[in-house]
Amino acid sequence: MSKSTENDDNKYLDMDLLRFTTAGSVDDGKSTLIGRLLYDSKSIFEDQMEAIEKTSRSSGEEEVNLALLTDGLKAEREQKITIDVAYRYFATPKRKFIIADTPGHTQYTRNMVTGASTAELAIVLIDASKGVLTQSRRHAFISSLLQIPHLVVAVNKMDLVDYSEEVFNEIVSDFREFAKKLEIDNITYIPISALKGDNVVSKTRQTAQSGQTDNYEPRQHASGGQTGGNNSEQDSTGLTDSSRLTGSGDHNFMPWYNGPTLLHHLENVKVAASDNVIDFRFPVQYVIRPNQNFRGFSGRIASGRIKPGDEVTVLPSKLSSKVKEIVTKDEKLDEAHPGDSVVLTIEDEIDISRGDMIVRKNNVPEVTSRFEAYLCWMNEEAMEPGRQYVMMHTTKTTPVFIDDVIYRMNVDSLHREDADGLELNEIGRVKLTTAQPLFIDAYQVNQKTGSFIIIDPATNVTVGAGMIRSSSTETTDRGAAHDRRRQDGQEKFPPSQGGTQGGMRSEGTTPVSGPRSSVSPNVHWEPWNISREEREARNGHPAQVLWFTGISGAGKSTIAQQLEKRLWKEGKQTILLDGDQVRHGLNGDLGFSPEDRTENIRRVGETARLFFEHGNIVICTFVSPYKADREQVKQLFPEGRFHEIHVTCDPKTAQERDPKGLYKKAKRGEIENLTGYNAKHEAPENPQFEINTDEVSVEEAVEMFLEFIDR
Repeated sequence: MSKSTENDDNKYLDMDLLRFTTAGSVDDGKSTLIGRLLYDSKSIFEDQMEAIEKTSRSSGEEEVNLALLTDGLKAEREQKITIDVAYRYFATPKRKFIIADTPGHTQYTRNMVTGASTAELAIVLIDASKGVLTQSRRHAFISSLLQIPHLVVAVNKMDLVDYSEEVFNEIVSDFREFAKKLEIDNITYIPISALKGDNVVSKTRQTAQSGQTDNYEPRQHASGGQTGGNNSEQDSTGLTDSSRLTGSGDHNFMPWYNGPTLLHHLENVKVAASDNVIDFRFPVQYVIRPNQNFRGFSGRIASGRIKPGDEVTVLPSKLSSKVKEIVTKDEKLDEAHPGDSVVLTIEDEIDISRGDMIVRKNNVPEVTSRFEAYLCWMNEEAMEPGRQYVMMHTTKTTPVFIDDVIYRMNVDSLHREDADGLELNEIGRVKLTTAQPLFIDAYQVNQKTGSFIIIDPATNVTVGAGMIRSSSTETTDRGAAHDRRRQDGQEKFPPSQGGTQGGMRSEGTTPVSGPRSSVSPNVHWEPWNISREEREARNGHPAQVLWFTGISGAGKSTIAQQLEKRLWKEGKQTILLDGDQVRHGLNGDLGFSPEDRTENIRRVGETARLFFEHGNIVICTFVSPYKADREQVKQLFPEGRFHEIHVTCDPKTAQERDPKGLYKKAKRGEIENLTGYNAKHEAPENPQFEINTDEVSVEEAVEMFLEFIDR
């Protein structure tokens, strides 16, 4: 192999890859469009072209039927429809492509789900002469459900409506009205004619001279078997194909359209933006033990990145260790990324087997056996709620029960309908219970750990595909359970002590755990309008709470302020809650008695929870002297999202700093119960971090926290 050939091969392997799918109603031209892309991008081999020419001629067709390039089944060619999912591959100098040609018929919707499940872009074709049909809406809804980030609405067969701008605008208006209900941000509208080639690869095509017939002109085949070049002779078959026409020159039939061609859009749309590189998830597929000296855990990284030395936790045991090595068949890696198939070794001996999951120590998925999901039923035999099926989720297989159908989705109107079960191709939201706990994320955050399939154990047939939306309202996850107690009006707290409201303590004793107010009567919990997971996906980082606690003068606010500035410059969504600020407004009615201190922290915790659920990194700087109060706040958040940071220094140093003059006032007797002087601060027993500002500078502390957050 020559050096230039080797360089070309490496360049090809390093090119971006876009997976996209075509969808739409019957006869909208999906297969013809793909054939056009393959033909005009010179991705058809000589024998393929000869075969479809022969088949088109024998069928009595006037033009070369490019749909035959993808419709390979005999039934598909006879009926001129797509039944199975057909995958095709091609490349341009800018990008590689994998196309999934999916069927348009309603009864083959399940095949569309299969083809679109790995797509990064969906092309929904609409026949310009028919407008937006039910199946077009159905496929757009499924694309939204599958969280496909990019949608192209290709208004096809513009040649049948004389390339009318008015028709195109009417279809765009109708679809936009429907798309308001979909969770797709990026929608592009392109008018095309797949048969004639308009706006597919080029905006112009050659037209015949006056009085001439548009004749098909076959391309000469380049070396290696691919088609290319030109030939002025008319094809002996007499078939016509307007992509290569003899005539007077190029002509643009839609001068009113100023947007990109379809191929230009496919070449330039951003890909891999939907990859989750934050939440490290490594489902263990196999344990490799070739000898006594090596034990590794093989699998494919579902999301996130990992490096040797990173701290990890193994689920479900929750035992922690560090990554020792990342091994492939060829070499050891310094870092592994989403999609990499690797073998991890860890420093400690931990019992790990297939179906377990390795995650970051401070970023764990939800561990639950009950959750809710959108389920697409893919079997002729109707779903039976309460019956035992088998679920495959990442590398774990477990029995599962479909407890309830919350609602069935009418994909035409997007209305929710009551239902006792699901029939073939129906989609609904269901509650499920598994025999073993699963390690899940919401599908919109992590498609790999948020998806599953359901199998009939009697026939071993896949009967359903699901996308996890949230844990079940009956689970007991910390934080989520707090919301549900509110929703049900069950948030009750200890009665008041000493004639005051609940959550108080007598002088000199530790506060009673729990807030001092309960939910008012006739108040109902309103669920989050946009989920935290969706906000985190858009922000590009997980929501977290950094709780700085320590005596006045230790340096909490100074570190927190510098940290927030650095995070803000990096583009992260932050909020800083400072003790003095909240006491000027929200908590202006509170003093510094033990009771008021407890209520102060309760209110701040609830406020932090609101900002947390909106996807922020919440930085809280409060003396918060009582362990019970801090623990109560911690219970508001999911495990691994609340980080307690103890900022400390020698009390004499704090008194010398005295940034607010509080110690001077305390010495003069003007302040009673000043924490760090004449009142005790209950230090955390196991803080996430302990920073001694006598030894660590502000800059060093900030860098340490930045590194922690980036992990």
